[in-house]
Amino acid sequence: MYIPIILGTARAGRESEKVARFMLAKAIELGFESEVIDVRDYRLPATDDTKTSEAAARLKERVLRADGIVIVSPEYNHGYPGELKMMLDLLYAEYFGKPVGICGVSSGVFGGARMIEHLVATCVRFHMLPTGEVLYFPKVQDLFDESGAIKKEAYHRRAEKFYAVLAGYSERLGGVGRDAHS
Repeated sequence: MYIPIILGTARAGRESEKVARFMLAKAIELGFESEVIDVRDYRLPATDDTKTSEAAARLKERVLRADGIVIVSPEYNHGYPGELKMMLDLLYAEYFGKPVGICGVSSGVFGGARMIEHLVATCVRFHMLPTGEVLYFPKVQDLFDESGAIKKEAYHRRAEKFYAVLAGYSERLGGVGRDAHS
């Protein structure tokens, strides 16, 4: 089962990258094929003809192949980063029926809860299926050690449950949307 992880911020010094690496390691440990899809690799000027770009073609290939998608995003001013929206907007029909799990990241105590509300609405508009099983990473600056390892053991159990739910959606859907719009 292929479940890529979208890293939704391009900011320098992004703490969300630690979360994406943790989620990638956990996916691989659980036997999923995975990779990080970094918004930095899909940045385009807003006025480009983005639907026909080379970046759109690369993203389309990964999304159509995906059995589910994980989005790791920080909360910026109660929303998600503009570059994540621009990257998601490269496609539309290709998201149909894709289960999506969201990981919220923040330096505050809510772990991106307000951002998740906005991102769930966007995912629904793309006809993705948010699982409802989210992972919150509040006070992210305190969650990882200097080597990038997560300090709180409970996150391993939470990530396992998160992936079990996401995989369950994908299995029940039987790959709906994987090739429906290619």
